[in-house]
Amino acid sequence: MEKDRKICPHQKKCGGCQLQRMSYEKQLIWKQKRVEELLREFGKVSPIAGMKDPWHYRNKAHAVYGYTRQGKIVSGFYQAGTHKIVPVDECLIQDPKADQIIVTIRELLRSFKIKTYDEDTGYGLFRHVLVRTGFSSGEVMVVLVTGSPIFPSKNNFVKALRAAHPEITTVVHNINDKRTSMILGEREHILYGKGYIEDTLCGKVFRISPKSFYQVNPKQTEILYTKALKMANFSGKETILDAYCGIGTIGLIASDHVKKVIGVEVNPAAVKDAILNAKRNQVKNIQFYCQDAGKFLTEMNRNSEKVDAVIMDPPREGSSREFLDTLGMMKPEKIVYISCNPETLARDLKILVRKGYRVKKIEPVDMFGQTEHVEVVTCLERING
Repeated sequence: MEKDRKICPHQKKCGGCQLQRMSYEKQLIWKQKRVEELLREFGKVSPIAGMKDPWHYRNKAHAVYGYTRQGKIVSGFYQAGTHKIVPVDECLIQDPKADQIIVTIRELLRSFKIKTYDEDTGYGLFRHVLVRTGFSSGEVMVVLVTGSPIFPSKNNFVKALRAAHPEITTVVHNINDKRTSMILGEREHILYGKGYIEDTLCGKVFRISPKSFYQVNPKQTEILYTKALKMANFSGKETILDAYCGIGTIGLIASDHVKKVIGVEVNPAAVKDAILNAKRNQVKNIQFYCQDAGKFLTEMNRNSEKVDAVIMDPPREGSSREFLDTLGMMKPEKIVYISCNPETLARDLKILVRKGYRVKKIEPVDMFGQTEHVEVVTCLERING
């Protein structure tokens, strides 16, 4: 209801929740209209699947640390398009537990006399914190990102953090010593626990490491994946390709409905998790490959290998031209395209339609309440000939 709306005091400065001043009903209308404007040429757009509760849904929280002009340690987000920190203690779309952990770390930095990193000078140690929560498992991972491998009193720091938050199940020290806007560096050490958390999605258990891609809104992800598999309507005899597969989520969920799944992903950490996730769930009819999706598909085509259907979930920039061109040559019967960016989806659908496909269904799903982002799942089928 309009009267129950929350307004974040940081909304204008932070820039993360672009639609928060609209009621949630109006946000859904805005997103529906946007998807229709971009995709109506391909067919009717189904009504958007909204969230029951569009607050505190993010299972992944990130904070950057720095100083005020008065020398006080602050934590929060970079203001949109800048390196200026907007101090935030409570984010209305993040898990409240994660917000509390981020504030406790800020207090510990002060008491342990640890300097925060300065993006401009490269001076200081402590850069970022990443908190990942398993909403179904209750497991919590904290990733402490520093600009140097030397972390003074790290064992006591972790002990103090866990004393304040016994719900934390693992703590990882990540080293990012490069002048970069990337949050995580290449090297990491486990300081406590197993170095990953697990969570359950559509009946499958997934291992989530610091660098793994995992959908940030698990409740809506279940709706999204259920819609994708319903659209695909597999008979159980298909060999399918799961492109841009990440840690194997949708491929493993689809494995119960098909003969064989081939997963391809360029991120080695994600592929490692995907292989372990297959073992964890005792799924035998899936294989994962660490390679660029376009190059992998080109290689399959060169070897005259075929797939009956493709599920693809590319990053925001959409699919590569190489991948789409090769799909046109391989001619799978069905393509299920999951997109987090309707603009690049519209561009890629135009290409696939020219290559002999018809868009059968378009279903938007709101995964990111309060923000402009919207997820869309689309099913295409091959036109005979």
